[in-house]
Amino acid sequence: MGRTSIERVSTSTSLHPDSVSTLDVNAVVIGVTSGPSGPVLAPGAEEVDRALGGGLAASLGAIGATGDAEEINRLPTSGALSAPLVLVVGLGKAPKGDFDPETLRRAAGAALRALAGRDRVAVALPARTDAEAEAVALGALLGNYAYLRYRTNGSRRPPVGEVVFTLPAPGAEAALRRAEALAGAVHLVRDLVNAAPCDLHPEDLAATAEEVGRTAGLEVEVLDEAALVEGGYGGIVGVGQGSANPPRLVRIAYRHPSATKTLALIGKGITFDSGGLSLKPSTSMETMKSDMGGAAAVLAAMQAIAALAPAVNVVGYLAIAENMPSGTAQRPSDVLTIYGGTTVEVLNTDAEGRLVMADALVRATEDEPDLMIDVATLTGAQMVALGNRVSAVMGNTDDARTGVTDAAGRAGESVWPMPLPPELRKSLDSTVADIANVSGERWGGMLVAGIFLKEFVPADVAWAHIDIAGPSFNSGEPYGYTPKGGTGVAARTLVQIAEDLASAAI
Repeated sequence: MGRTSIERVSTSTSLHPDSVSTLDVNAVVIGVTSGPSGPVLAPGAEEVDRALGGGLAASLGAIGATGDAEEINRLPTSGALSAPLVLVVGLGKAPKGDFDPETLRRAAGAALRALAGRDRVAVALPARTDAEAEAVALGALLGNYAYLRYRTNGSRRPPVGEVVFTLPAPGAEAALRRAEALAGAVHLVRDLVNAAPCDLHPEDLAATAEEVGRTAGLEVEVLDEAALVEGGYGGIVGVGQGSANPPRLVRIAYRHPSATKTLALIGKGITFDSGGLSLKPSTSMETMKSDMGGAAAVLAAMQAIAALAPAVNVVGYLAIAENMPSGTAQRPSDVLTIYGGTTVEVLNTDAEGRLVMADALVRATEDEPDLMIDVATLTGAQMVALGNRVSAVMGNTDDARTGVTDAAGRAGESVWPMPLPPELRKSLDSTVADIANVSGERWGGMLVAGIFLKEFVPADVAWAHIDIAGPSFNSGEPYGYTPKGGTGVAARTLVQIAEDLASAAI
């Protein structure tokens, strides 16, 4: 049994929709918008303004505050409130109606990041509707994150210990519960992606999946290296054969008694990618502990789906291996046999993700899903095309691609639909096998990878592929609710897709 790799930092939440002026907290968070003559108080700030004498907007203008999105200003309360500090976060230009959920999520996240290390913080941002309330709660909880597993000297402040929400929306309690489930999923992904690869071998990720599944009441099956060889999973076995840490395939299932549809989720779980014998440059390996971000997103989504209980059956697959160079590693020009019988000529061992995903895609079709979604940190070409914050979505039907794109937008994650031009398939022709794992052409690498995966999906099964290579890991500075390091991308989108399928919206 491997070690589990979940980083647990305890944060509690509570609802307090009444007076914030008497709350025993370290700080109160309020919002302002940017008006033509300076900052304008947003809904939720009224009581704080009254307690401070009614001149809060003028005071903010006097210190140069603008109300621009995610702008942070701090004001002492001088005893006017029980809290010693008011943190004011900008929301940008005031909307004509409800606030955009992503604006609220990012503002709440920026505020909680700025208050790291406090014991107790109250959040009084706009939450008049259930959608606004969920956005505020989710953004705050997403921003309230710190990875402390390897910190020994206190150089990183812990997240806020308790977050108190003043959410006047009628469905505030349900909104907070959903936000907690989604934030818990995203934090799980971040913890796994941030773990050092020496602490997250394939068996460790599989053990974590078993623990998560057991806690959530999910069915979990793990195939070890012997079962993978016996079962004919040539892609996973081939990628993992160069490592001292053998591969795994994990199947996780959620069942609902009223379900009429089945969703299959497949995640790439390369716990470290050296490139194999097609070795990466050293600087390109620095973030390759994140190459299991797709599998982590699937695992986390399963956890949240179990908590939210949509009326749909969901089965998740984690295709897990470590891609290392050694005397036993697969070689360029080796031919392997994918689960189901298709042969693949491996021309580049650094195009390994598509090999493990091919096995899992074929296996997932045996569950007869109505929709299949795979998530993978698959190609550097994704970052060339769309940068580090926008994931790519491809699919074998317009409806599948559009459904995923729409779901991601409502979940608050940035994606962009991309084509799968059929003429690119010829570039994957092999002289000795059914298909090669890379193209001989330089351009369109992200699309070619998607076309490779499409070969392993039956034409009558709706399927979409999400390439999260760039968005899965933030090498830059934190922003909004997104920390440096693992971002947790795609987990919220997968949950939204499950809910959409349950409600026949996709």
